[in-house]
Amino acid sequence: MLAESTVRSVMGKVAWGFTCSIDGFIAGPGHDMSWLSAGEPLAEGTTERMAHAVAVIISGRSGYDAAKAQQGERDELTSEAYGGAWSGTEFILTHRPDEIADDPSIVALDCDVVEAVRRAKEIAGDRDVQIISADIARQALEHDLIDELQVFVAPVFLGDGTRIFDVPGGRRYDWELVDISEDAERSFGRTYRPKGARRD
Repeated sequence: MLAESTVRSVMGKVAWGFTCSIDGFIAGPGHDMSWLSAGEPLAEGTTERMAHAVAVIISGRSGYDAAKAQQGERDELTSEAYGGAWSGTEFILTHRPDEIADDPSIVALDCDVVEAVRRAKEIAGDRDVQIISADIARQALEHDLIDELQVFVAPVFLGDGTRIFDVPGGRRYDWELVDISEDAERSFGRTYRPKGARRD
């Protein structure tokens, strides 16, 4: 088993983190997230530890809109990032920022992913930037902006929804396993880095 790294670089990482279904979806139809309750529980304190490492979250507009529309239906686990254990700055990338500019809990940005990540890293300092949108993560990968992939798996088939990675015509990225989380073995907690990337 690979040991969990305790050494952090001066600058934080840009990480793409998600829990997925066994058949490769990170959200159900209509951005339904109720299936997350089928996931294996993490060891006590794990969620809080992961949340503390993250200073900035970058999300997409469709996920934001779905969360607002489903606010009355979502449980404690899915209504807020890290089940409410996280606090920090959340960027929502949208071409219509004025429509959500009055929401004090987020920062609406109309810019490309390169600029969004640049701004996020300035805020994050030695903590991490977390991307939680499949579409934004795909764009970030195209610009080699992802330092780390954090994967958890829930024991459920969804059959439809938002795929982890969907590129018509195909696009290959190779990843190298760098950590197996002892706190999330039952959830298949794995951390990968782009293969061939320099380790700090």
